[in-house]
Order: sequence, then structure tokens, then C-alpha cells
Amino acid sequence: MMNALLTEGQALSGRRRGILDYVTEHGVVPVADLLKRFSLSRASINRDLLVLCAQGLVRRIGTDITTLPNVSAAASVMYRRAQAVAEKQAIATLAASMVSQGDTVALDDSTTAGAMADRLSKIAQLTVVTNSLGLVSRLGPCETVGLIGLGGRYSPTFDAFVGRICEQGVLSMRINMAFVSAAAISGGAAYHQVEDILQAKRALMDVADCRILLADSRKFDTSAMNRLALLSEFDVVITDDGIDPACAGLLRDAGISLRIARVPRPASGLTAD
Repeated sequence: MMNALLTEGQALSGRRRGILDYVTEHGVVPVADLLKRFSLSRASINRDLLVLCAQGLVRRIGTDITTLPNVSAAASVMYRRAQAVAEKQAIATLAASMVSQGDTVALDDSTTAGAMADRLSKIAQLTVVTNSLGLVSRLGPCETVGLIGLGGRYSPTFDAFVGRICEQGVLSMRINMAFVSAAAISGGAAYHQVEDILQAKRALMDVADCRILLADSRKFDTSAMNRLALLSEFDVVITDDGIDPACAGLLRDAGISLRIARVPRPASGLTAD
């Protein structure tokens, strides 16, 4: 039963996303309020909440529902997809411009790498290697892309495959470029909160000729438990123009090849009467 719910919950329905957003906004919400707001039967709301709880997005305490301000909730692919969307799109555009026809590229489970999918689908004779189930689903129907999906143990929180099978799956490959992301950047190194996910990223990096780190500006000067790599281990670090100029200067002074994506923003100014 639980496995079925996890499978169903890999991509939240619009209703469940609405429930998650509402609970996130209010912090603690009685189940009775959710019944009234979303016009659901008790059986339907219980099923939706069971899926959200199984993915580590909310917690049920008696008759109340609360979000989980912890590693699991922050790591969830559903949570991450809603964060820094414009910045990730800008980073993805710049990253995709580095890819050429005939390349073999690796994309990790990150939502930033995932934002590259539509752009890469327009490049002919491209081979994509990934452990992300979401990317497999999106790129699978694309006739211009040769797709290699890495197996392993499935993580519903990350919608990705991890573990020894995943890591060993890339050992015999030769990859031109690996695009990976991190949860935090601090003190000249990139970090991630979950070791299994970190090891999958590291395996992709180890067989790549060129390593590119994708990190939006929110991630700088933040912390996570496990070190992925020194920034000097990446050939290029791509972020967005929200990065502190002083931080960008320090990175470049340290020899880091930093590229900054410009984020389109609405034009400001007075409107005519």
C-alpha cells in the first residue's frame, strides 16, 4: 500500500500541490480546514495527506497538519521545483549553450539540471545520461536525444535512483560534460545534505571530461552536512546575477571559472497616464 502511494505521489497532483502550499503558508492547519477549503471527502483528504506524509512533505499530529522544516522537506523535488524558478531557467539556458551536437552529457537529479531538458531536446545527436526519473520521462519521447537512464534504488523524495547500482552503472562510460548541482556552497566547497544523492553526483563527475556546477545565488554562504567537492574541482561554476559581487570577486580571485546568468526581470519605470 505504501509503495503504491509513493509511486502515485512522485508527481503531485494540482490538488495535493495546493494542499502543500496552503499548509506551508499557514504552518499548522486543522484537517477540518482542509476539508472545507478544498471541498473534499474525508477519505480523499486522508489519501492526499498520506501521500504528502510519505514523501516527507508534511506531518500529521492528531487533527492538525504541519510542514516539516527539516532536511527531508527541503530536499523534496516538489519543494525544490518551486524555488528560484527564474534563476534556474537562466542558469539552464547558459549551461545548455555549452553543449554541442554529438556530445554525451550527464545530468543529475537537480531541478536546475532538469530545467535544461527542453533546451537539450533541440540539439541533434545528443546522448544524455541521468539518474533522474523525471528527466527520463521528459526526454524519453524526444527523437533527437539518445537517453541512458541509470538504475538503482529509487528515492521518491528526489525522484531519482541512487545507491551502488546507480554508481557502478557509469563506471564504464565516457562523458563529455557532467552538470550537477549542490544544496549549499561555503568556504570554497559545494555540499549536499544526503549522502546517497551526493555519491550519485560524484559518480557522474568522476567519468566526465568537464564538470559544471549549477548553483543559484541563494546557495552561497549556506551550509549542508556532506561535502560534494571543492569548487576548484569544477571546470565551470554557473550561477545567476543575484550573487553578491564581493563573493563573485573572491571566487574569481581564487581561480574559479565563474559564469553568471542574467535573469530576465520586468522593466521598471513610470507608466504613462
